[in-house]
Amino acid sequence: MLLCLSLAQPAGAQDGSQYWYETDAPNLDLGDPYDPDRSTPRQTLRGFTTESDAGDLDRAAKYLNLSRLEPDQRSERGPELARKLASVIERQVWIDWTSLPARADARIEQSRNSEGRAGQPRRDLHIETLEANGTAYDIRLARYKTSGNPAMWLFTPQTVENTVPLYEAFGPPEYEEVIPASLKREIWGLWLWEWIVMPLSGLGALLLGWGTYALVTGLSNRARRSWLRVGLERSALPLAILIMATTGQLLLGWVLSFSGPVQALLRPTLTILMVWGIGMTFLRMLDAILHRITMRYVGEIDDKRDRDEREFHTSIYALRRLIVLVMVAVAALIVLARLNLFDSVGMTLLASAGVLTVVFGIAGQAVLGNIIASLQIAFAKPVRIGDAILFEGDWAYVEAIFYTFMRLRTWDKRRIVVPVTYFISKPFENWSVTEARMMRVVELWIDPRCEVDVLRRKFEALLQEDPDIRDPENTFTYATEHLPEGLKISFYAMMPDPATGWTVQSRLREQLLAYVRDEHADWLPRERVMEVGGAKDEQTSGVTRGAGAG
Repeated sequence: MLLCLSLAQPAGAQDGSQYWYETDAPNLDLGDPYDPDRSTPRQTLRGFTTESDAGDLDRAAKYLNLSRLEPDQRSERGPELARKLASVIERQVWIDWTSLPARADARIEQSRNSEGRAGQPRRDLHIETLEANGTAYDIRLARYKTSGNPAMWLFTPQTVENTVPLYEAFGPPEYEEVIPASLKREIWGLWLWEWIVMPLSGLGALLLGWGTYALVTGLSNRARRSWLRVGLERSALPLAILIMATTGQLLLGWVLSFSGPVQALLRPTLTILMVWGIGMTFLRMLDAILHRITMRYVGEIDDKRDRDEREFHTSIYALRRLIVLVMVAVAALIVLARLNLFDSVGMTLLASAGVLTVVFGIAGQAVLGNIIASLQIAFAKPVRIGDAILFEGDWAYVEAIFYTFMRLRTWDKRRIVVPVTYFISKPFENWSVTEARMMRVVELWIDPRCEVDVLRRKFEALLQEDPDIRDPENTFTYATEHLPEGLKISFYAMMPDPATGWTVQSRLREQLLAYVRDEHADWLPRERVMEVGGAKDEQTSGVTRGAGAG
């Protein structure tokens, strides 16, 4: 029982150092009997912003811990520091009032992000981190207690010291002094002059972007090199967006100084647009260069190209995909580092491991699967760009392999778009996996009384005369099937590639049929029937059975 009481006593009394910072020096001695409510972080920040907005800086200074100032300087410098800190918070900090504790001990509430820390009191609270001139400055609240006085939440002495450099970086520019007081009225959380300046700034940015687009397009028309012309033409839009976003960032940093909500919206947006503009410009110029390299050393790809050229073309596509993945990862890291995105308002819920796992797992499952399958094809190369394949009954060429889909070009110029994961999960014939040559067969149904050797010699002669046949010796002629209606003769020949093979196969079929018709008409397949009287008769069939097969 004594042990339980000794363990339970600190939690009930709350007089340990874990709840506040002990200090002997009075934090405020400004000669004003006004004693504001500073019992909770929310009350302190609300009271500070209320007093500073009302212009009562003497009372606003009571929310600052001025213990590092000399006692005779506090009444003079305190209001001035309060004014500067209020200006910085108003222009750079978007206060999320719901996240500010309303308890005196700032106890961490039970939530998904506070596992293992729920119920723990706090004596120090982070509000915002601002970066100025390459240095990070914190704005923090802390709980202090002096002898004989209740504990109170104040802006920390370090925050008070950070006020001067932060004000120099983010304070109001000189032009705000000439803005009439009537335009400094707050409407829907923004100043009236901001509602006027923002649309005008947006219009100016659009005009600048349009001018950049026109300039880059004009330069592309004058470029002599084809890759530079294509690269500039495709980069016109990303460059225009990049110039617009960069100009907006410069205006926010050097000229305009909007309030916190506007800054919180514009800066992330402009940063994302800048990163996107730089990345897309680089990628489109890279595409133009890689396309130029491909056209110079390979040319238009098809199965007539040798294996090394098709592999080179496929490797170029794989290189581009790797560069894109690296750039996307780097861009995401830059954006997260620049914006501290997961500490922003509304992002803490999304940053939890459970939510991220569900969101990205469901939304990105198909996309990630296709990307991984695309990289698998690029490196394992079961199929290459330019290969002739037979996929689900369609004879086609692999025209392009993208992240999530493949584009196949059929022999009749149709395009088949196939998801990569679907493609690699189905069997297919690759007619160019080692070489483009392939054996093609012409099948004819002939009367059984024909002389196969005569047809064999005629087929060999036709191969010798055909301009597209490169290997006329690699040929075979066989009687492959016999039925009462006729004899099937199969003529095999080695074709240089599938496209040429189809044309030659059709041409040889026509020539063989013409030879049989003109020289040996009696070899045409006949249909034999039995008359009623028992006498046999033969009728020449009007069609060549099976002549169109193969």
